[in-house]
Amino acid sequence: MPKKKTHKATAKRFKVTGKGKLRRRKQGSSHLKRKKSKRSKREMRQDVEADAVNVKRIERLLGKRFRRG
Repeated sequence: MPKKKTHKATAKRFKVTGKGKLRRRKQGSSHLKRKKSKRSKREMRQDVEADAVNVKRIERLLGKRFRRG
């Protein structure tokens, strides 16, 4: 049986915390920053927890990289 491979695009977009939760960056922070308020740009710097709806799919794509703690 072939090895399971980590989906590299997913691995670059999500981080696994020490307790096994998934963190992601907020959308909208890459360009067109001139028209956004200081407050919204500041809030975009922080990571947020991935939605519970998507966690199962992300875990499968991350493979061995994802381990519950």
